[in-house]
Amino acid sequence: MEQLANLYAEHIATLQQRTKTIIERENLDGLVIHSGQAKRQFLDDMYYPFKVNPQFKAWLPVIDNPHCWLVVNGTDKPKLIFYRPVDFWHKVPDEPSDFWADYFDIQLLLQPDQVEQFLPYDKASLAYIGEYLEVAQALGFTQMNPEPVMNYLHFHRAYKTSYELTCLREANRLAVLGHKAARDAFYAKESEYGIQQAYLQATEHMENDTPYGNIVALNENCAILHYTHFERRAPQQHVSFLIDAGANFNGYASDITRTYDFARKGEFAELIKVMNTHQIELGQALQPGKLYGELHLDCHKRVAQVLIDFDIVRGLSVEGILEQGITSTFFPHGLGHHLGLQVHDMGGFMADELGTHQAPPEGHPFLRCTRKIEANQVFTIEPGLYFIDSLLGDLAQTDNKQYVNWDKVDAFKPFGGIRIEDNIIVHDDHLENMTRDLALD
Repeated sequence: MEQLANLYAEHIATLQQRTKTIIERENLDGLVIHSGQAKRQFLDDMYYPFKVNPQFKAWLPVIDNPHCWLVVNGTDKPKLIFYRPVDFWHKVPDEPSDFWADYFDIQLLLQPDQVEQFLPYDKASLAYIGEYLEVAQALGFTQMNPEPVMNYLHFHRAYKTSYELTCLREANRLAVLGHKAARDAFYAKESEYGIQQAYLQATEHMENDTPYGNIVALNENCAILHYTHFERRAPQQHVSFLIDAGANFNGYASDITRTYDFARKGEFAELIKVMNTHQIELGQALQPGKLYGELHLDCHKRVAQVLIDFDIVRGLSVEGILEQGITSTFFPHGLGHHLGLQVHDMGGFMADELGTHQAPPEGHPFLRCTRKIEANQVFTIEPGLYFIDSLLGDLAQTDNKQYVNWDKVDAFKPFGGIRIEDNIIVHDDHLENMTRDLALD
């Protein structure tokens, strides 16, 4: 905590400078950033889990309190309107006293509808940043999420401060504890549900605390890219295990994936080993100045070679497999993405702070990052190779079916697929693999 406190002053100074730059450029007096509101379920008096505005938690690690507001102009001490009701039904947030509190002029809000008395009267030159546009209009805001402001904020969020990098390292540390517990639960023949509980216990997270819904898949379920079902009963036989799960620290996310073979020997185990090697090498290729999309194309070349080496595709060279688009059947998603306040952090398609679009390579629509790689950015690297029924069915309807060794495909289908993912910081002179530095192989 002491280290975070020491780094936080620089973090706030960076956000202040960014704010000052963009409001001067757009002739604004400041930004009013809304944490958000609790959403009530339809025809009920219960609420959905609260998810804070990422632009709000960029300033301070308050991630569980709706109806808070920040007023910032880059020069004056930021003003925090902190929601602290009188309530005997629920736990009331403590009055702010953590390391970050001294950096804000804090005023306590008892009722959400009383916020107007704490906001500046003249809002004509203030920009509202948040989700609840009807609330903003009712309060008198006329500028809401202006595109030039949002583009600027999103673009610069990719450059992490030392405080942010420290939070991301801690989010990785927590997730690695969970991954090791989940791995052990798999080898103990637990169900998907049981493995999930082992993960949550190790990370000391509730399900609503994780930055995204954990993917805990056994056997053929490993082929479902976003599988979040959690079978309560263990399968008759444990064959393979894919876990894509992260952790949260101060609002910052980790996003880690591993795949295991229960027997730890045989052709699928060898396939995991080869994909792991490619994953490491792709991560090591994160070099400042490259376009992230170049790494994605390199990944497809590697997948094509794997398809040849494991006799999954026959009669074509690597170049031929790529020309026919066959790799997209076995690797349908992008290589990775920015990571930070959100799992899929904003700004991945921006060529500059004006929001100029950096298009993905032709034929690769699912890539989530095309941006130039630079120092202080954080990326995931997550190559995959899957045996997905629907995509294989589509391939079987084309002339390319002649190149596929369908017997080998059928042999691999019970294992579902493979994905391996690390979280990597790009520094000026080296790379920092936060995930593998924590001894998660």
